[in-house]
Amino acid sequence: MHVMDRVRQFIHQHDLVRPDTRVVAAVSGGSDSTALAYILRELDAAGELRLAGLAHFNHQLRESAANDERCAADIAEAIGVPLFVERENVAARARRERRSIEDAGRTARHVFYDGARQHFSAETVALGHTRDDQAETVLLRLIRGAGPRGLAAMYPRKHHIIRPLLGVKRDELRAWLGERRITFVEDETNADVSIPRNRVRAELLPLLMERFNPSIVDTLADEADLAREIWEWMTAAAAEYQGSEGSEGSETNPSNLPNLPNGVEELDVEMLMAAPTALRRLIVWEAMRRTARGRPVGLGHVEAALRLMETGGSIDAPAHRVERVGDRLVLTGRAPGTKGRFELLGKLSNLGNPANRANLFRYPLSIPGEARLPEAGWIVSAERAVGGAMVGNGPIGQAAPGVAIVRGDLCRGPLSVRNRRPGDRFTPVGLDGRKKLQDFFVDRKVARRDRDAVPIVVDAADRIVWVAGHGIDEAFRVTDPAQAVVIFKVRRV
Repeated sequence: MHVMDRVRQFIHQHDLVRPDTRVVAAVSGGSDSTALAYILRELDAAGELRLAGLAHFNHQLRESAANDERCAADIAEAIGVPLFVERENVAARARRERRSIEDAGRTARHVFYDGARQHFSAETVALGHTRDDQAETVLLRLIRGAGPRGLAAMYPRKHHIIRPLLGVKRDELRAWLGERRITFVEDETNADVSIPRNRVRAELLPLLMERFNPSIVDTLADEADLAREIWEWMTAAAAEYQGSEGSEGSETNPSNLPNLPNGVEELDVEMLMAAPTALRRLIVWEAMRRTARGRPVGLGHVEAALRLMETGGSIDAPAHRVERVGDRLVLTGRAPGTKGRFELLGKLSNLGNPANRANLFRYPLSIPGEARLPEAGWIVSAERAVGGAMVGNGPIGQAAPGVAIVRGDLCRGPLSVRNRRPGDRFTPVGLDGRKKLQDFFVDRKVARRDRDAVPIVVDAADRIVWVAGHGIDEAFRVTDPAQAVVIFKVRRV
């Protein structure tokens, strides 16, 4: 099948764009993004979408970065669309924010994508990820360990980002460009095998192709599609099972989850026993995760809860208790500050490490208002603002050093400022999944001695909203400039 036909089929299959959809193409100058720009231009000419412009982000990491920018400008001129460019010294940002260059670059790019979309008044930003990129992502997730949710890898659409080339392989795109004598640039950093993705691309995939399966790229990409379908089916089936109990949920509270701090959930044991094992685990995990209010729930906790169906009794899990009461599993949330056996075991396992003996603190934060943190030497403030609030030059997210702007509609409950706790996780902007706060601090190169003093703003469910000075959670990212927002600031006492 011709490249254009495959792209059309993929776009139609996943309903990525319509004829009136305004699309921005992110262009680096490499083969994949160059092909993306020309393919979208052909689709625009055919009336299948509206190519609003190209967007190029100059990371200023390589001597050839200026040449990449010129290449992007040449592409924009050749296809007759405007170009939006931003430049940032990502290495300096990484040092300033004490994070890895890869992490800093990913975060900077996603902020840039939002800015480009708003600049062109577009609905979506198209990225040039290919079937090869998908295969590499699956291998990386396998190496790190992942279930269906992780192995689903890159989605054709996520929020305002679309990936219309996920159904095409890189060599097919390069052949398509060669037929049209369209040039592109080679990123010399792709040869740096100290970067895990490059090592997978340069060493692991060729080995698998030569020694095990010549079609490994297609096989892995197909596995990602299957994992995504399995995960979507499992979550839909789990919601259907929970909804079959006759609870009166609502659009904002579909599981009839109590809104009180010490909410209670009940699961019908007979219903769980009738469900397939994988679905049973998912239903219990989802219920425990909701009741735990942001605290991490592992497979061990889920298995312990499931054993109660046979043995009876009760267990302590993160921020809640699970017990067998008649024909029900009852999950009861605990008030903040109380701890159960699983949490205490985690605490006891850390007592031998002097770095974990820092004083814990937690202070309420009203809006508007401020919280003084004498143990850490910080003051954290919060204030509401109307849509379009600007701080420095940034309208969203980590707007400036020591400042963050988040969605106001999600900050209605009582907020608190605390330091880190064992097991803390959140989803940094730009990542596909949750990340341990410990790993986040390592990526950001936050010194071990400083980690317990970093202020963390959490909501009423103890979900991390802002790791002060470092980043917000994806769920609280402002996606509409008209949204009401909350502005957080941190300063020294």
